[in-house]
Amino acid sequence: MKERTRFVLEWEERWKASEGRVNMSELCREFGISRECGYKWVERYRQAGYKLEGLEERSRRPRTSPHAVPDVYQDVIAEARKQKPKWGPVKLRSWLEERYPGVSFPSPSAIAGILKRRGLVRVAKRRRRTGPVSGVTSPFRECEGPNDVWCIDFKGWFRMADSRKCYPLTILDAYSRFVIRCEALEEPDGPAVMHVLDSAFLEFGRPKVIRSDNGPPFASTGAAGLTSVAVWLLQLGIRLERIAPGKPQQNGRHERMHRTLKLETEPQANLRAQQRVFDHWRCDYNDERPHAALANRPPARIYAPSARRYPCKRITPDPPAWTHVEHVDKQGFIKFNRRKIFVSSALKHMNVELERIGPTQWELHWGPIVLGRIDWNRPDRGLMVTRRKRGQVSAMSLE
Repeated sequence: MKERTRFVLEWEERWKASEGRVNMSELCREFGISRECGYKWVERYRQAGYKLEGLEERSRRPRTSPHAVPDVYQDVIAEARKQKPKWGPVKLRSWLEERYPGVSFPSPSAIAGILKRRGLVRVAKRRRRTGPVSGVTSPFRECEGPNDVWCIDFKGWFRMADSRKCYPLTILDAYSRFVIRCEALEEPDGPAVMHVLDSAFLEFGRPKVIRSDNGPPFASTGAAGLTSVAVWLLQLGIRLERIAPGKPQQNGRHERMHRTLKLETEPQANLRAQQRVFDHWRCDYNDERPHAALANRPPARIYAPSARRYPCKRITPDPPAWTHVEHVDKQGFIKFNRRKIFVSSALKHMNVELERIGPTQWELHWGPIVLGRIDWNRPDRGLMVTRRKRGQVSAMSLE
């Protein structure tokens, strides 16, 4: 800018001294520029009324662009972002194409630029990984259709405005990512979970497999990890799968859904208001929100109810085929070698089988499920339960 100022001022001084005659070639050689450049700055200086503002750098941005997104489309994109503030450019583009068939919207990168220019994007800091990530994500068999596998879990509890705790129970179809249930519960106990599952089975039928973690009320540290919920599901002909302890990535799609639930919902005044928010979110997640794993289609496009209807006849292991039958009393005990041995309160009023596997060792079964071992000479040790190895998954079924 200083050189341009010196150049035009020198030109102006010579122009006045020589009454409008200036040797531009000589002047441009003194300043080391071409004549085209010299004439350009002189012309801008004259057009600005002989003011130095005309020498400032001008934008090289073109005034018009044939590839620019029309303002009408930009307004539609901005309005969609306001309606879905947590969605990214890919999901917004798929959602808009569904709502406006026949309209060609710009690419996700162009949509991201529009949102950034309009101040609708908050740039988050990237987090660096601090440790290795396990490559094992799903040790179970792959689901090949809807209702092959349902995932169930409690999202972390939080307090509502009335200071009461809320425990969100979520059920997800692993194949279609369809959220079967998202229920706000006061307590994460077995009867509440069974009530939610009962309503889900009545509406959508029974799945083949239900996958959960190892926490109550889905599993326990007792015989075969059985609980009242687990026994009820096994009797309905449902296979139970449990991830390895401390390996939430084995149920990764369910954990990812929990992340979206946390981002798009907030604590409400009470449990009833919280459930209304969860119901609205579930409809939006299933019917409108595009999913990347489903080729940007919403889960409702993929999901279909199960052909395994409910209610159904419960499965009961057949005692006549067993060699030695014992009855579990109402407190969960059996009689063995003139002593009472605790088995599981989840199996009360049911029959179990004792099978001899050694000179003094007996193995306790409930149908095909091994509950543990009993030593004839040491009945005081009770039922010896086999613990899972570190990183080992669990699967069981009565069928």
